[in-house]
Amino acid sequence: MTRKAVTMELEGMSKSSFFLNINVKPQKLKAAGCLTIMAAIGIGSLGCKPWVSPMEVESPSKASSSLVERVTAGPVAKKTLLLYSLQPARVEPYEQAPILSKVSGYVDSVAVDVGDKVHKGDLLIALSAPEYEDSVVTKLGLIDQATSQVKQAEAALVASQASVDSAQALVKQALAGIDRAEAQVQRWTSENARISKLADQGTVTKQLADETLSQFQAALASKKESEAMVGSEQARLLEAQAQVGKARADLEAATAKCSVAKSEHAQAVSMTKYLRILAPFDGVISERNIDTGHYVQPAGSNPDRPLLTITNSDRVRVYVDIPESEASYVDAGLQGDSVEILVPAKPGLRFPGKVTRSSSSLDPQSRCLPIQIELENSDHQLLSGAFVQAKVLLEEKTDVLSLPIGAIVRKGDESHCCVVVGGKIEFRSIQLGIRVGDEVEVLSGLDGSETVVLARSGALKAGQSIEVILKK
Repeated sequence: MTRKAVTMELEGMSKSSFFLNINVKPQKLKAAGCLTIMAAIGIGSLGCKPWVSPMEVESPSKASSSLVERVTAGPVAKKTLLLYSLQPARVEPYEQAPILSKVSGYVDSVAVDVGDKVHKGDLLIALSAPEYEDSVVTKLGLIDQATSQVKQAEAALVASQASVDSAQALVKQALAGIDRAEAQVQRWTSENARISKLADQGTVTKQLADETLSQFQAALASKKESEAMVGSEQARLLEAQAQVGKARADLEAATAKCSVAKSEHAQAVSMTKYLRILAPFDGVISERNIDTGHYVQPAGSNPDRPLLTITNSDRVRVYVDIPESEASYVDAGLQGDSVEILVPAKPGLRFPGKVTRSSSSLDPQSRCLPIQIELENSDHQLLSGAFVQAKVLLEEKTDVLSLPIGAIVRKGDESHCCVVVGGKIEFRSIQLGIRVGDEVEVLSGLDGSETVVLARSGALKAGQSIEVILKK
């Protein structure tokens, strides 16, 4: 018998006849199978209600939706948050200088080799260039020549000044002659007038009057001669004064020439000092590219390697690039951020320090902030050129409210958390600070007395009833 036939037969039976038919006709039940029997039993027990297909039975998911959501919640924790930035870094010497030559010449001797320790002022390389020493002798001769010219100009100045003094005396003498001549003119003018009057009266002879007139005319001529003499002496004075000016100019020129000669001599002496190349600071020779007999040229004349390289690694600089997202937290200087330098080649070896310097601007290519850490390295455990790791403590927040990242709900630019109030969900707007791992600092919005959902907050809705599982 088919399942449909059995079902139709069962629907036409009463409850009692159903049980009777089960007892009387077991072969029909056997043919229908266990599933049909169970369905028939279910229908009979419900008082012959219409049969419902198993596909229409309420699913477990719909049934569970009416249950109360269980969430993990607890109070807002107070913690100390330490924000670190672990970045690759490189070690460079505190000072490093390529040694080049200022002058051209042949290498006479090399006093050092790779690995040698040197002190500031120690001889590194001696060069041979006789032309520089000859130049010193030549410039010294020019100094002597210029000095002689200065002395000659000084003597000419003294002579010209003496000429001025003499001319001034002659001018004074000529002026005095004018005064004498003027007095003679006045005398003979009066005498001539008197004698002329007497001669007209016939008191004196005509000859005496003529003699008096001649004396008057001679006095006038003497006055004119004195005046001409004054002009001549004044002209001579002006000439002497001009000679003084020329002598002074000659003296200044000779003095300047002497100064130039002395400067050239000093320059020549300085150039000879470059024949001895000295150490600029205390350090170690880290590179040598020169031997005795090599010909060297002045720095910048060719792209050759340096003669020597000197390095000071008693103190080192550690260069670190901080990403743009963390750059605003960096503090440099005396109160700079604490740093630990880790050496992958020597596990467990750590060097404490502080951020010494910061460029205060991002690198345009890497978009990172370059910083420096200066460390003492007298034992030379940090090798120049080594790659290390820098663990920079960017921020330290003590005893602050914090939530796990799973408790944060983002809505646009705002952040919320789910607070449990009376067994229901209430969204609370909060302001966040730094994030350390899975913990986020809460700046405002909570006071620490709330019970907050700590996980899967994004799946909850405001006003939803929940059952709290307290976090241990």
